[in-house]
Amino acid sequence: MISIPHKTKQFLVLLIKLLIVGGAFYFIYNQLANNDKLDWQKFLVLFHKNWSVLGISFILLLSVLNRLFEILKWKYLVSYLHSISLGEATKQVLAGLTAGLFTPNGVGEYAGKALYFDKKDTKKVVFLNLVCNGIQMILTIIFGIFGLLYFNAQYNVITPKSIAILFGICFLLFGILFFSKKVNIKGYSIEKLIHKINEIPKSIHQKNTILAILRYIVFSHQCYFLFLAFDVDLPYLILMSAITSVYFLASSLPTFQFLDFAVKGSVAVYFFGILGVNEWVVVFISTLMWFLNVVLPVAIGSYYVLNFKVSQTPKEGTVKTN
Repeated sequence: MISIPHKTKQFLVLLIKLLIVGGAFYFIYNQLANNDKLDWQKFLVLFHKNWSVLGISFILLLSVLNRLFEILKWKYLVSYLHSISLGEATKQVLAGLTAGLFTPNGVGEYAGKALYFDKKDTKKVVFLNLVCNGIQMILTIIFGIFGLLYFNAQYNVITPKSIAILFGICFLLFGILFFSKKVNIKGYSIEKLIHKINEIPKSIHQKNTILAILRYIVFSHQCYFLFLAFDVDLPYLILMSAITSVYFLASSLPTFQFLDFAVKGSVAVYFFGILGVNEWVVVFISTLMWFLNVVLPVAIGSYYVLNFKVSQTPKEGTVKTN
């Protein structure tokens, strides 16, 4: 193996850290400064009309809870390997979020978290992160399907024939997965994946599921309350069905974290346009949700990325942090 001098290694680590943080903030600035659909004048007028300290504090609290539930999910899942403190879990989640900001579907998050563990545990950490994100995606699909069906029952966006075709495709895919679960691809199979998932104690799965449900309720209702703050007066079930449908459909599209609000915004414009909501309101709320739940955590996560240090004499790939 090629030996890299310690000073060279330090320089490369510093360069990577600066690229991650610099890239993250560049993409954030670029999306906020160059989005011609953001009418800041209208936003300021409405903000001065409806703002209150209590209202802003409540919205910020929901952002804190959203990220806290994600941190707790990670803390409990990692306890399958070894116990970590809430502070360490916070560091890993926020640093991972920052590292995954401009990677496809946030895959950089997996590498970002794995760096905090021994190299021998890398596959296990990646797997646990997959479980952590997987339950959230399953809930997004479940709530999204019910929301889409309710929304469609009210506004007939999709014809009954199209719904039947979609369900037929879903059942076909599940059937293929079920009958091919023993098929091995480079040593991996669905059966092995299910076996690995079942190795995790049920108590951890239960905590993970409860926290994932709480997190979904928090961020979907944060979006709901923002619509109320922007004077959107619609029945609760209609508004929530549109929100869950948007999250379901937007999450199904491959994208980058820094484009997340643009993708959700585009889908939301279509759904809320049917409800008669102004496009600029939908775009602003999508942007605010992205800012509150991605940009702010990334700002904190950047601190952890910049303070990340690789041990000078690592043992079995051990990584030390401040």
